Amino acid sequence: MRFQVPQFLEVEDKVFGPLTFKQFIYLAGGAGLITVLASFLPRFLAVLFSIPVGILSLALAFYKVNNKPFVELAESFFSFASGNKLYIWKKTPKKVAAKKERAGEDNLGLFVPRLSDSKLKDLTWSLGVSKNIDTSTKNTVTRQAANTSVARKNGEKQN
Repeated sequence: MRFQVPQFLEVEDKVFGPLTFKQFIYLAGGAGLITVLASFLPRFLAVLFSIPVGILSLALAFYKVNNKPFVELAESFFSFASGNKLYIWKKTPKKVAAKKERAGEDNLGLFVPRLSDSKLKDLTWSLGVSKNIDTSTKNTVTRQAANTSVARKNGEKQN
C-alpha cells in the first residue's frame, strides 16, 4: 500500500481567507475590544486606548521576532517578569577538612598532595612533576618537589 506523507507541517492552514485561525482570533479580539472602548469611553480616551490595543493585536497576528511569533516573545517576557530570580553575588567558600597523609608515600620523601578540589590542578601538577623527574637527578628533583609542595601548602593556608 502507498501512503501519502504530510509535508509542510510547520505552515498553518489558511482558514479565513489569507488568515490562519490564530490570526483571525487576535484581530477579531482586538477589533471587539476597540469597539467596546469606543462605546463606553469618550472619543479622546477611546482613541488614546484603542491605538495600543490595535498595535498589540496586529503584532500578535503578524509580527515575528527571529522567525518566532510575537506571542511566544510576550509569553517568555511575562514568565520571566513574574518568575523567581536568584542572583548570587558572593559564594560562600567550601570548608576543606584536614586530610590525613597517605600511608603509601615514597621513601624518597616525595610528597604528592591530593588536590581533590580540582581534577585539572591534579593533572597539571602531576604532569609537571612527572615531566621533570629523571632517573639520574631523582634525588634533587624530589627535594625540590617536596619544598614546592610545602610552600604550596603554606601559601594555601595563608589565603
